Amino acid sequence: MENFKSDDEKETFILNNFKVIGVVGCSRVEGKPSHDIPKYMKDAGYKIIPINPNADTIFGEKSYPDLNSVPFKIDIVDVFRPADETLKIAEDAFKIGAKVVWLQEGIVNEDTENYCQKHELLFVMNRCIMKEYIRLIEKIT
Repeated sequence: MENFKSDDEKETFILNNFKVIGVVGCSRVEGKPSHDIPKYMKDAGYKIIPINPNADTIFGEKSYPDLNSVPFKIDIVDVFRPADETLKIAEDAFKIGAKVVWLQEGIVNEDTENYCQKHELLFVMNRCIMKEYIRLIEKIT
């Protein structure tokens, strides 16, 4: 497990080294953060895998019902689901060999954080992946 001096260092490492993002709770509805944020990350060059059991495709990408249904490697599991669902999502992320669990802004679950630490998954909580990308990678001020 990497040792980072700060959250910024950890997030910069994640955003620079992992390019396939499975978005649990990805929405088909433009204007919702769970649609617009993954779309932004896709436009920034990341491969986005929508995870939504109620959609066939989202912004031109095949959608999968759950993480276990994705037939290829996912690096980052980005979560747009309620906090009480995140531990199960983290367990699935570990099972499929993901490296990172990222809980979007407003999603906090310390049990999920403890699980990820125990299983050596990089973990980010209560932060927007798009805002952090803009702040740390694009460095737009």
